[in-house]
Amino acid sequence: MARFSIRTVLTAAAFAALTTSAFAQAATPWELKSDMGYAYDKEGKTFSYKMGTNNAGTLLKGAKKVPKGTLFFIGQNGQLYMRTGPYLEGDGKFMFGSN
Repeated sequence: MARFSIRTVLTAAAFAALTTSAFAQAATPWELKSDMGYAYDKEGKTFSYKMGTNNAGTLLKGAKKVPKGTLFFIGQNGQLYMRTGPYLEGDGKFMFGSN
């Protein structure tokens, strides 16, 4: 199995979720599954992989937790970005939305 960090897996999942509706009216939770790996490759393609547990220790080496409060988004150039910091208004609305 190729080495993927947890950050790579979550970044790819974020990419897949954000490509469906970047400026949705209401936020919807992702359905990430514990036995799946999600990848965002060098060409910008996304993949999902069925994972096993026989080499989970190898997968976790060098992996980093994604901080709570992290926003993933695709820039105008098609590049995947992440932002740790405020992205909600005081009333809970998305501060970068179209309204």
